[in-house]
Amino acid sequence: MGPATQGGAAQLYGPIITVVILAVILWRRNSRPRQLRIERLWIRPVLFALIVSATLAATPFPLDPVSLAVFALALVIGAGLGWQRARFMHIDVHPETHDITSRVSPVGMIFILAVLALRLLLRNAALESRSALGIPAAAITDGLILLLGAMIVTQSLEVWLRARRLLEEARAAKAASQNPGAQPPLVS
Repeated sequence: MGPATQGGAAQLYGPIITVVILAVILWRRNSRPRQLRIERLWIRPVLFALIVSATLAATPFPLDPVSLAVFALALVIGAGLGWQRARFMHIDVHPETHDITSRVSPVGMIFILAVLALRLLLRNAALESRSALGIPAAAITDGLILLLGAMIVTQSLEVWLRARRLLEEARAAKAASQNPGAQPPLVS
């Protein structure tokens, strides 16, 4: 086997090995419920927004129409993926203590792994055929960064909205059970 063949195998198996390692780590980490602190859910999206902003500000931002279309598409796809990813999370509120826990469902884990695999495949394909598509490489890499940022921010927002709603419902149910004659408050 020559050096050219070994390099091709590394390019082929490298992303696959990466996805498998990430799959094992994600599966172990997300298979058990984790405490969700609703008052701290704003920290993660703000940090990711700052990281994405700093990353994009480090290089000149391409402003041609094709690049802007790639960025808009990346933001829309990232927001959609983040919303969908958050929908696959199980959020539970303990009825007495109101502790909130979350865990990713098996379907959610498969979804995350599919997104990771698709991102790796698309990144490599887009960078290899960027000249044929007429898309600058900076637009592709910056678009992938925007996609990731939009996904994380949207997921965090959706989890916060759901957790807040479930917590309000649990509090209202507990108050109604303690005061059986009182009318429960309206939760919208």
